Amino acid sequence: MSFLSSRKIKLPSTAPSALALNRTKHGIMEINGNDLSDLLWGSGYAHAVDRYTQLLLMRIIGQGRLCELLEDSDENLAIDTFFRKANWHNNLTDEVDKLEPYAREMSQRYCDGINEGVKRKGMSMLKILGYKPELWTIEDSILISRMTGYLTLAQSQTEIEHFFVECVQAGVDHARLAELFPIGDQQIDFQLLNKIQLTDSIIPSHILWNSVLPRMMASNNWVISGEHTYSGKPILANDPHLEVNRLPNVWCEQILNCPTQRIKGMGMPGLPGIVIGRSNELAWGVTYSFMDSVDSWIEQCREGKYLHDDGWLDFATRKEVIRRKKHPEQQVTFYDNKHGVLAGDPNVEGHYLATRWSGANSGAQSLQAAIEMFEICDTKSALSILGKVESAWNWVVADNEGNIGYQMSGLMPKRRDGWNGFVPSVGWHSENDWQGYVDIKDLPRSFNPACGFLVTANNDLNEYGKASPINMPMGNYRAKRIADLIEKNQQHDVALSQQIQLDVYSQQAEQFLAILRPLVQSQCNDSPLSSIIADWDCCYDMESRGAVIFEVFYHNLRQQVFAGSQFGLGASVGNYLASETGVFIDFYQQFDGVLLNPESAWYEGTTQADVFIAAFKAINSNEVDKTWQQVNSVSFSNILVADKMPSFLGATTKPIPLRGGRATPSQGQIYRSANRKTSFAPTIRVIADMNEDVLHTSLAGGPSDDFTSKWYCNELDDWLNGRYKQVK
Repeated sequence: MSFLSSRKIKLPSTAPSALALNRTKHGIMEINGNDLSDLLWGSGYAHAVDRYTQLLLMRIIGQGRLCELLEDSDENLAIDTFFRKANWHNNLTDEVDKLEPYAREMSQRYCDGINEGVKRKGMSMLKILGYKPELWTIEDSILISRMTGYLTLAQSQTEIEHFFVECVQAGVDHARLAELFPIGDQQIDFQLLNKIQLTDSIIPSHILWNSVLPRMMASNNWVISGEHTYSGKPILANDPHLEVNRLPNVWCEQILNCPTQRIKGMGMPGLPGIVIGRSNELAWGVTYSFMDSVDSWIEQCREGKYLHDDGWLDFATRKEVIRRKKHPEQQVTFYDNKHGVLAGDPNVEGHYLATRWSGANSGAQSLQAAIEMFEICDTKSALSILGKVESAWNWVVADNEGNIGYQMSGLMPKRRDGWNGFVPSVGWHSENDWQGYVDIKDLPRSFNPACGFLVTANNDLNEYGKASPINMPMGNYRAKRIADLIEKNQQHDVALSQQIQLDVYSQQAEQFLAILRPLVQSQCNDSPLSSIIADWDCCYDMESRGAVIFEVFYHNLRQQVFAGSQFGLGASVGNYLASETGVFIDFYQQFDGVLLNPESAWYEGTTQADVFIAAFKAINSNEVDKTWQQVNSVSFSNILVADKMPSFLGATTKPIPLRGGRATPSQGQIYRSANRKTSFAPTIRVIADMNEDVLHTSLAGGPSDDFTSKWYCNELDDWLNGRYKQVK
């Protein structure tokens, strides 16, 4: 038993004889067994014990059965319809059959543990609601793999590509479009794009965010060579920035121990294995890569058919029945072809988009990789295994032999020359069909770089590969700031990596203030806000007033440029983009590129200086007479009951202030969506120095999803105050 352990968990007689589960003083499940079979059974059992609601709720959502099994509402009907349309709940058995025998056996052991834990679960809110769980299967784990790979990772790419079409249809010209989107000087058939009948206007992602699904978007990770550390061994750091204000945390921390291996780290309930963590020999971490793995084709339809080359072909018609508790069952019809699912009715003549995600039929290789990672001890082998994961991630790895590396994973479509996949292509020419997938060896990767470190933060990493999978990256501010801090120090240790993870300096604010400050000094020096913005250190710390002022200025600026008359969409649409979609949230640097360019076509008829100063003058000084913690706070609420329970029961916390902003290494972005607050912030902070057998972690929440448990949010205070625990 680990020295951290404080309580032994009683196991059923059906558990492996050598298995023992202990809960550490921090509530982490430590699983001890003879071999991997024991450990995976125990891991599944522990997930069922600690994350019963999260585990089963994710499956219900992925199957599109909320109205049938939980609450029958119009909002849940929209969620059910979305997942039935995605079609991830079908063709799962085919993927299970692709698993190699050992991986299939180990995956089944994980499922066996879940089922035993679910069977022995006591009272829960799901049971109170009348839900009777079905057996957990490998197919369910593959469903969870697909969900986490798309929502809302590939989802954001779909959203921005469809937004491009909306901009075209709103009359935005090529010059302005080229500044925002990766279209270069390619010839675009605007006439054809205007014919598209868009049935989903920037799909209601706010509906998805309002469910239990976590917003999976921004993250940081880095590895530093032992040549630049005090210990002489590599250091790895990782802090995934997801929606943090939902409890439980999307990650579940475990320790897996057998005579040949000891692994500790973060897993995701429903999936076997450790996604972020370390063994004695190896450490690995992950961020989202922003690979474009989603494409759309324009389909010309009539009489239920679509045009392809010289003929008219039938769609595969799929009828889904959504059962409802309080209403008659509803049948929904979808139309599929090799380009994905059609957004429209082909029986009504017109042009529609068919959209396909490369990971829609995936899962086997991802589970295979998760099982194989238990046996890997070196960086080069780990990169080869992790590269097989079918969804788009940036993996960084370090080993105790001194090696560091990076590998992008994901199924990148092979497209015809001249098409990067961003603009919808003509569907009736077969030359536009995918030609398979890019070999992982051609994806961005690096091994022991000369500079001695690697950083990924959802930025453009195409320079590391033969292929260029990224066409719409997130901002590079965080990546540049982290790289600057690494380069600034000759030698690093765990404490320095902790400081970087907690850093709240904004290079975004620095760039905008370089333009704004001289204008304010010359034209608004008598403003009570001028001295604050002049003295602000660009840090989003709790007591900052400058951060509050800058955020209001930035909002005003963005609205004036992109929601003004020259944009063609108007203020109401600009507000919708800012508050109800991920467009401004995920791709803010694309818009910053316009705002920071004085020669931008978006400033036609005015000047950058005039727009900047107008945005500053529009600030109401009374509204910004607050500190950052007063305006940047959010309550953490339970994924199932949200804020429907009395506060004294503890399901929802009091408002909690978050450090950082959208572009700081420690991100603390809060915004409204579907009339509730949501967030991007570090859900976990993880650091490993390969000179020691310790994982330094800090988790926003706790091990349990039961709000009556003392392990529900026992780590929240340490997380808020930047304190780490040592997991040994």
